[in-house]
This record gives sequence, C-alpha cells and structure tokens, in this order.
Amino acid sequence: MSQFVQEGEDGVVRCWWPGADDEYVGYHDHEWGRPVVDDIRLFEKVCLEGFQAGLSWITILRKRENFRAAFAGFDFEVVAKFGEKDVERLLGDAGIVRHQGKIRSTINNAGRAIELVEEAGSLAAWFWAWEPNSREGEPDGDWPVPSITPTSEAIAKALKKKGWTFVGPTTVYAFMQAMGMANDHLPECEAGEGCERERSALQRPR
Repeated sequence: MSQFVQEGEDGVVRCWWPGADDEYVGYHDHEWGRPVVDDIRLFEKVCLEGFQAGLSWITILRKRENFRAAFAGFDFEVVAKFGEKDVERLLGDAGIVRHQGKIRSTINNAGRAIELVEEAGSLAAWFWAWEPNSREGEPDGDWPVPSITPTSEAIAKALKKKGWTFVGPTTVYAFMQAMGMANDHLPECEAGEGCERERSALQRPR
C-alpha cells in the first residue's frame, strides 16, 4: 500500500490526509472531488478556500457552519450588500476566521459573482467551462498531487482580471479539487471511484 493512503478502522482505504478525524473523514468520503454545480455551494467553496490560505483545511471545516451563519449561507446576492456594520460584526465573530482582508474579499467577490452570473448565466457554467480534458500538473514535492496546474493559473488570472481577490492559483486548484473539477483521490483510495462515477454522469452546465 502506498505511503499516501491509509486503511481506517472501518477497513476503508483512503487518502492519508483526513487522518482519523470523523469530520475530516466524512468530508473526504462524501464531498471532496464530487462534482458541484450549485452556485451557492460553489461560491461558498471558493470563499472558504480563500479563508483557508495560510491555515489548515480542518480549521475551516470545523468552522464551516459558523461561516455559513455569518455570511448568510453564502448567498452572494445577500453578501454583496454587506456594509461596514457587517464587517465590524464579522470581525467580532469568534466562530469564524477574523481576518479583515479575507472578510472584505468575500464581500467583494460576492459582487463579482453576481457579475459573473450576468455574463455566463451561472457560476457553474463559467467554472465548469474550464474543466481540463485530462489530469494536469506536476506532483507537489513529496506529495503525488499538484498544488497548481496550468488551468488553475489561467482561472486565477481570469478571476483577478474581473476584480476577484484571494484567488491565487493554489487557492483555485484547491477549489477545483473541492468542487470535483479535478478528482485527485489516489488510485488506491476507495472514494475515487465514486467521484469518477459522479463526474461521468454529470450533466455539465452550459
């Protein structure tokens, strides 16, 4: 068995990174790599990946329900209307990551999300149009999965041109993995096959 997979107490072979944490294992098994086409959930994912920058993902995952409560369920039509009182409220919310730049970025990006929907019809249609035809990118050091790919670099550049913030190529690739545009479960990981079935059956938004 590869050093990058592990067999859990339930006998399931998984990627190593969720460890034995039940919440993290659930996220790995049922969310990561599975295709998402709902605009609200896509906006949530790109925002939370931005909040994760410099932190561990489990920190964000454990605070996700708090983030949802604080940011109106990540309804970008609502978040785009947040003002200074909301910024103050969020900076005082110990349940989330109180980083002023990331908070303001989320509000800004909500406005940009509305513009993207006006342009492409939906966030899903815009993002899924970037789906690569095959796996891409080089392994990241000792980890056999890339952290940046040509597509994530191109998406980051396009988003920044449209005024989005906290969307560097590493953040974008993590978002691509989370939304199922990339299935980076390792070959031995039992979750990978299910992700690929869902990706194969997915009606790509246009």
